[in-house]
Amino acid sequence: MNLESYLHNLHFDIDKVSPTDWEVDWEDAPLPYKLYRGLPVVPLSLEVPLTLKEWEVPERPNLRRISYFLWYVFGLSQLSQSAFPSMDQVPELMQSYRRFVPSGGALYPSELYVYLKIENLPVGVYHYDVAHHRLVFLREGNFDSYLARALGHRCDMSACFGTVFVSTMFWKNFYKYHNFAYRLQGLDAGVLIGQLLEVAKRFGFASGVYFQYLDRAINHLLGLTEDEESVYAVIPLTVEPTRWFSNGGGRDELVSAIELCQELQAIQTNHYVRSQKTKPFPLLKKMNEASILESTQSFRRIKERETLKCKNQVVTLPRVKRLSYDLTAVCQKRFSPDMDFVFGKVSQAQLAILLREATSAFFYRNDLDEAQEEHESRVSLYGCLNNVEGIPDGAYHYESAEHVLRQIDLGDHRLSLQSGMSISNVNLFQVPLCFHVAGGKDHFISELGYRGYRIQQMEAGMLVQRLLLTASALDLGGHPLLGFDANLCDEIYKMDHQGKTSLIQVPIGPYRPRPWLVGSLQS
Repeated sequence: MNLESYLHNLHFDIDKVSPTDWEVDWEDAPLPYKLYRGLPVVPLSLEVPLTLKEWEVPERPNLRRISYFLWYVFGLSQLSQSAFPSMDQVPELMQSYRRFVPSGGALYPSELYVYLKIENLPVGVYHYDVAHHRLVFLREGNFDSYLARALGHRCDMSACFGTVFVSTMFWKNFYKYHNFAYRLQGLDAGVLIGQLLEVAKRFGFASGVYFQYLDRAINHLLGLTEDEESVYAVIPLTVEPTRWFSNGGGRDELVSAIELCQELQAIQTNHYVRSQKTKPFPLLKKMNEASILESTQSFRRIKERETLKCKNQVVTLPRVKRLSYDLTAVCQKRFSPDMDFVFGKVSQAQLAILLREATSAFFYRNDLDEAQEEHESRVSLYGCLNNVEGIPDGAYHYESAEHVLRQIDLGDHRLSLQSGMSISNVNLFQVPLCFHVAGGKDHFISELGYRGYRIQQMEAGMLVQRLLLTASALDLGGHPLLGFDANLCDEIYKMDHQGKTSLIQVPIGPYRPRPWLVGSLQS
């Protein structure tokens, strides 16, 4: 299968992506976290704060604050146990460890690495060991110059106390989803980035997301084997006044990954994944290889595209104040209902807050837009609404700049949406709000090559995480879904003439508590 066909089938013909006889070997499943062996470790504080209501004053962090930050971003937060009926009448128990971010099948293919320059900690590169809430020391040294060149001199690394690297381990969800895993991996990385940016704000950290960098140089720094894991995003953190460049900051120096890799000796590490047999995933490797950037000359910005505005009637939403909430409480109660949705009325104010807060996530620094300029988001929200106060049932497009809903097709679309689901794990007739995150049908391949696809998925994931956090703050549940018919949804929203497609489906609404045992892992 060539890569163009692969990306097409990932969205529009999922059955062609994976073999029909694929059997999941549950007994040989990998762990949802990476465990290094034989390396020095730094324990992190377990006494995390019980509330994150206010934004903190920018202040250079110590190890304790880094401990809190990493736990809120990606730490283990809950132990849940559910019972399912079985043929022998003895309930089958399923136990899982959860985090504050959702993940397809709770498999968490992403990993976190950090480069830190803080007091009482050796300067260098670390892996965040989620299972033990500690740092694993990978490489000692100051790598400001190395990272600055790997980013094309687009960030003043000397002003940053740290840098976070979000990677993907391909096997961690390939073992279950086969080639469909590639779509999930970008979304998983995106929701993690969305959570990181939100937590960083609460800690007073300024951040910027770099989707373009010299892959092999960054992977070499972290000691990653590209056949099994690769970095998807680089996120510097600072509390100092800093210039964030979208270009080379006035430097014309071209840097190649080969040159940088020669400056550092390779590090040899040993890690445990539990699986005894790792099956090959050639398409994922091929996609990753096709997305790699070898030189800073390949870095691109995306020109803002002209959006075709239809002249359909609009519903002006009420002006609402920015939502203030305790991030700890919102993260703890975030819930993905399956058959637990309960149909209820949603007020216009609730809808307005949900849409305004979610889309505000896209005023963030990145290396795709011109620095310090607001751009229209590359992903947007569409939704089929039912039982919303004062708004006729129908399909709408949310236009964030004007804070209005653009009417597309009035009527009840729940039957069509339900028929388009590959697995009926959610009863959409019980859901008042069914959102679809949409983006360009070409996945920005013309500007960014195959890397554009995973960047688009990450930005979709970032929007999804903001949507879920805001829904939780409004006492609503949301369940991200990929088992839906994208063609059908695109027809409902008449997206063809705009060159867009539906990337992910997120039903949101009231829900009843699920019959399970849940225990917090927070002290």
